[in-house]
Amino acid sequence: MRVVMNLLAGLTGLYTILIFIRVMLSWFSGVRYGKPAEILCRVTDPYLNFWRGIPGLRAGFLDLSPVAGMALLSLAQNIFSTVANYGRISLGIILAVTLSALWSAASFILGFFIVILVLRFVAYMTNRNIYGAFWRIIDTISQPLLYRVNRIIFGRRLVNYLSGIIAAILALLALRVGGGFAVRLLLSLLARLPV
Repeated sequence: MRVVMNLLAGLTGLYTILIFIRVMLSWFSGVRYGKPAEILCRVTDPYLNFWRGIPGLRAGFLDLSPVAGMALLSLAQNIFSTVANYGRISLGIILAVTLSALWSAASFILGFFIVILVLRFVAYMTNRNIYGAFWRIIDTISQPLLYRVNRIIFGRRLVNYLSGIIAAILALLALRVGGGFAVRLLLSLLARLPV
């Protein structure tokens, strides 16, 4: 059983790496990579296309479908590794691994949004030319986020742009740190659950 689970964990990890390479290659459109890239596309595209078909994973320039696909692979790999290490699996272990994978994805997304808001803050403070293509992408991502976070924090009160950015950055940082602490606490409780 352990050998099979280790093999499945290794294959899942290898497939995740192939998915990551495929995503990286897609960033450089127009470049021909030859036969190895064609094989890579045949192996990875069916899985990626499944995730691309799920509504809500795309917003403008932002496509989170590969992230969701890799998160599921990571969850499967963690379950296989856990079974290989313990020789058994319990409800507590499954819940702990699932929670850990979900928090890992959520933590990544929170970190991404924090970086976007910090970039926006720096651009605002340094009076950068914010009309270029890069800043339009940053605004496309940051404006809906700023609106939602500021509505939660300030309600219907109007606040200036700088205060809104700072409040949103601090709120997301607090959520990331507090969420990490809560998840670690829950993980320690879940790991103790009986079979």
